[in-house]
Amino acid sequence: MRNAWWVALYATAMAAVESAVVVYLRALHPPPDAPLTVLLHAIPAHLVSIEIGREVATLVMIVAVAATAGRNVREAFLYFALAFGIWDIFYYIWLWVFIGWPPSLLTWDVLFLIPVPWLSPVIAPVIVSLCLVAGSLWLLAHPSLQLPRLAWALAILGAVLVLLSFTVDYRYALMRTDPPRFRWELFGSGMVVAVAGVMRGGRGSAR
Repeated sequence: MRNAWWVALYATAMAAVESAVVVYLRALHPPPDAPLTVLLHAIPAHLVSIEIGREVATLVMIVAVAATAGRNVREAFLYFALAFGIWDIFYYIWLWVFIGWPPSLLTWDVLFLIPVPWLSPVIAPVIVSLCLVAGSLWLLAHPSLQLPRLAWALAILGAVLVLLSFTVDYRYALMRTDPPRFRWELFGSGMVVAVAGVMRGGRGSAR
């Protein structure tokens, strides 16, 4: 578990860098208090391309540190989940420290741009990230615990539902407005399926 501390420290520091970039984008392309869906259109097209490249680079950095920390594929995947979750949580923490954003966990955000804009209230990705951190630490602390195929299938199904809740209304970002509501039914179903599947599989493997 010693590597987990270094991965967590890396993810926390990387989150500060990522949030600083957003602070600069807001300062260069006012209004600074505009919704992120509006800010997305205020940024020149060539900078949007650079932003997409930055997102890809972020994923590469997380994969690289996870591959370095893990002794096998299982550990590397769990370190990836740990780093991604901590990075995402501290991204919002640092933004709030730097500029007081988001004002609320129910504030809408553009989470990602690949392959389409991902939209949701801030609380949704934070919930996902908290589960990633808790689940990865639990599995890292029990190296002999192997999840059955059914647990992985449920986790993947849950992840697909969560991703749909983020992306199904992406057209609203193109319309420069927030969606009328978040797809909580998709999000909630996905989280329940994924978490229940992993927990049930974990308990079954521990017997």
